[in-house]
Amino acid sequence: MRKALRWLLALMVLIGTLSTAGAATAAEPEAVDIKDRLLAVPGMSLVEEKPYPGYRYFVLEYTQPVDHRHPGKGTFQQRITVLHKDVSRPTVFYTGGYNVSTTPGRREPTQIVDGNQVSMEYRFFTPSRPSPADWSKLDIWQAASDQHRIFTALKKIYGKKWISTGGSKGGMTATYYERFYPRDMDGVVAYVAPNDVVNDEDSAYDRFFASVGTKECRDRLNAVQREALVRRAPLEKKYAAYAAENGYTFTTIGSLDRAYEAVVLDYVWGFWQYSLLSDCGSVPADAATATDDEIWNSVDTISGFSAYADQGLATYTPYYYQAGTQLGAPTIHFPHIEKKYVRYGYQPPRNFVPRDIPMKFQPWAMRDVDSWVRHNARHMLFVYGQNDPWGAERFRPGKGAQDSYVFTAPGLNHGANVAGLVADQKALATARILDWAGVPAPTVSQARPLAKFDAKLDVRDVEREPALRP
Repeated sequence: MRKALRWLLALMVLIGTLSTAGAATAAEPEAVDIKDRLLAVPGMSLVEEKPYPGYRYFVLEYTQPVDHRHPGKGTFQQRITVLHKDVSRPTVFYTGGYNVSTTPGRREPTQIVDGNQVSMEYRFFTPSRPSPADWSKLDIWQAASDQHRIFTALKKIYGKKWISTGGSKGGMTATYYERFYPRDMDGVVAYVAPNDVVNDEDSAYDRFFASVGTKECRDRLNAVQREALVRRAPLEKKYAAYAAENGYTFTTIGSLDRAYEAVVLDYVWGFWQYSLLSDCGSVPADAATATDDEIWNSVDTISGFSAYADQGLATYTPYYYQAGTQLGAPTIHFPHIEKKYVRYGYQPPRNFVPRDIPMKFQPWAMRDVDSWVRHNARHMLFVYGQNDPWGAERFRPGKGAQDSYVFTAPGLNHGANVAGLVADQKALATARILDWAGVPAPTVSQARPLAKFDAKLDVRDVEREPALRP
């Protein structure tokens, strides 16, 4: 009898166990495809999916308020991309501060942490521009709020640590985002980010150009720049023919003459922004005896004669608007050029924005951000290039900052990165990025990028833009 009872009890336990297991299995939801999860986000729509080995890559549009203070007063579609690896990996939030590329690419922090990457197109860069465009809604707080909404929506899918990053204007953008929404990100990696605290005080740039590189290289560059203004008449004839051939017009800046001088005055800046000291050999050695074509080609290669035509300016109207309302813009002097050759000097951003767009400068905007970084920076890394003009005015976390760093890559330009730092700083920067992302290295000295270098995904070249744009 006892044996029969024990047998019956065992059978009941077995049946109960199988029944419970079956119920648990039935209760478990089937795995949802990442595309379906992304498109389940309210306001998210798919533009296209592009294949890439080891990833899923999506080009998306996300519905954003034109004005985050009054979200009921209109929306626009903001383009973003998602390079998806795995929801169990950390995520890097990237913006260049301009248009977003729709070609799969991986920023350095994404390679370091072997994670996902969300990339955002900055508001008012087409096609992410409200229609009609209320330009007063293009400011650093509104853009930071764009990022905050995207992060809030996608954090439900990508639940691990997040790090924001960007280069140049993108580095500025990552910094402003951290200032306004300091609880969103677990770390910030800002590359070559200018910090123009007092717009009318730009002597740091003059000091930079007086000492950068070698005297021989500076003399070569200065001579070509001066010679281009000495030969203004014949070279402007060449410019007029070039403009006519390409359909360029100069309504916004005001004249071909103004555009010509703006391109020439960008020449030295543009060289150091995009080139290395080793490239100085490509600069005409004796400007006085160089041909007109040699002077023209050197300036065009470095500065780009299309930059200040209406067609060149149009793409970057949002940047110039921000430079003239909040970001500030540098003004430098040219002691190597006689005053009789310089008619306009460095022109203000107002000259590069159509006159029907109103602009008013807000001097407090950058002071506020600078003060916040000095006193409140936490888990922030700033990387600059030794020979990059934009690093002359930089962010400097102060005594109130925690676990934050400023490193300078020797000899590098506007493309400076962690890989270009000296060994101990490179190891420390990599270790901090890994730690902030929740995947710490065993020791600082052993800190290495977790993903292998991919020649297509990990492009390290500086994005070529006309000079004097960060």
